[in-house]
Amino acid sequence: MAHIIVDDSENLEKAIKRFKRMVEKEGIIREWKKREYYEKPSTILNRKNKALRRKLMKKTRKPGEHKAF
Repeated sequence: MAHIIVDDSENLEKAIKRFKRMVEKEGIIREWKKREYYEKPSTILNRKNKALRRKLMKKTRKPGEHKAF
């Protein structure tokens, strides 16, 4: 859980900016967006498999080779 301590002499905008950076670093917003809607277990599995295939294709691609548009 992200929390910050604000001093009396600290600017409020600066404290908010620091809090936003901390939340982004911990991945809280990303996690919230991921859990915003229910996702079926089969959909999760398909998404993970697709990402794994994409990663393997990228790894096995030759250094000078790239996709033509």
